[in-house]
Amino acid sequence: MNFIKIKKYHSLKSFTWIHVAIFSIVGSISQAADLPVVKPNVVGLSAEKLDRVSEIINDLVVQKRLAGASVIVARKGQVCFFETYGKMDIERDKAMRKDTIFRIYSMSKAMTTTAVMQLVEQGKISPNDPIGKYIPEMKTMSIFSSDGFHPANGPITIAHLMTHTAGLVYDAGGDYGSLIKAANAIDRKNTLQQMTEKMGQTPLKFEPGADWAYGTSIDVLGRLVEVVAEQPFDEYLQEHIFTPLDMSDTAFFVPYEKLDRFSANYNPGGKLIDDPATSRYLKKPTLSSGGGGLVGTITDYMKFLLALRNNGELNGKRILKPETVHLMTLNHVSQEVGWIKFGETIRDGIGYGYGFSVCVEPSKYDPHRKVGDYGWGGAASTHYWSSPQDDLVVVTMEQTMPYSSMLESALKPVIAEAIER
Repeated sequence: MNFIKIKKYHSLKSFTWIHVAIFSIVGSISQAADLPVVKPNVVGLSAEKLDRVSEIINDLVVQKRLAGASVIVARKGQVCFFETYGKMDIERDKAMRKDTIFRIYSMSKAMTTTAVMQLVEQGKISPNDPIGKYIPEMKTMSIFSSDGFHPANGPITIAHLMTHTAGLVYDAGGDYGSLIKAANAIDRKNTLQQMTEKMGQTPLKFEPGADWAYGTSIDVLGRLVEVVAEQPFDEYLQEHIFTPLDMSDTAFFVPYEKLDRFSANYNPGGKLIDDPATSRYLKKPTLSSGGGGLVGTITDYMKFLLALRNNGELNGKRILKPETVHLMTLNHVSQEVGWIKFGETIRDGIGYGYGFSVCVEPSKYDPHRKVGDYGWGGAASTHYWSSPQDDLVVVTMEQTMPYSSMLESALKPVIAEAIER
């Protein structure tokens, strides 16, 4: 980093960037230092076959289909591959770093459901509880139909919220979509209570438990945690998940002293859509969005996933009981509802657990998934998957919107083929 490049960030005061530069110079970038690291062959992976990961991503960077990316692979609980590629900021010619901070969007969801399940372990709530027991404004909900609204036949439960079967959606077409847009519940200026008040006044897409639709359910759970724990949601996550697992860069905003590590965000054509120097993520939002508001590093997320892989514990710090992790990684979507879906695309064989998708049976949609695999992604094309059968955990990070599964699809078969024993 040099001070010529620092001056290009003309939107912030110069003293801030001098502070950032000094912090960057003295800070360490060996971000896997506190994770167990071994050579691939030690955990039964072929280093030569893993080299294909680098070939694939470097080709994508050269073709300008990616600005940059980072990939970390762990097997048998130990990191055995960790590489970065391309640029985290093309405009400022900044290379991707191992401690780059990414917008992880919906990869926030599993951390929120982890917080919920901690409260379940404490006996404070149950997955079968109606959400109205804790959030009165969502006690009585209505259902949208072409001939108007009608009362829901039953309540939304916490389990419905964790599995996206509550009837809450991000958006929709027609008159219903207009209602969702007008409510503007997921607005960074709202408090979590204001968010749920708006949701309580907006009809659901379907009867709770009757279907699966990706949406704002997990954000409601952030308010649930806030109410039950009697603590702001962001503070709860920090105290009960981030600090125990030493996830030092995961938060709902990027403080100025870490700005030098914050990635730019691009569209598939390479056009800048969120400049780190002027990003909304530089300011702490009023709304702590448990459904999609977090930023963090790839190593922070690997720590979280390794804790799940280790039955809820990492480096002597336990965040969940083994039986809770097992429960979270089971499919909880009923057979009547079927597989998860996006529009007309049905992801056959794929159900949903408490915070992420779960492979229930071999899938034509994703033929490289094995039964029991769980994972999810984020709107900026970040992704992770954990395979209990292969004892494998993989996280890929980039910053490309809208979401693309290009990197996930390209790397899954290559990493699977690298498994030798």
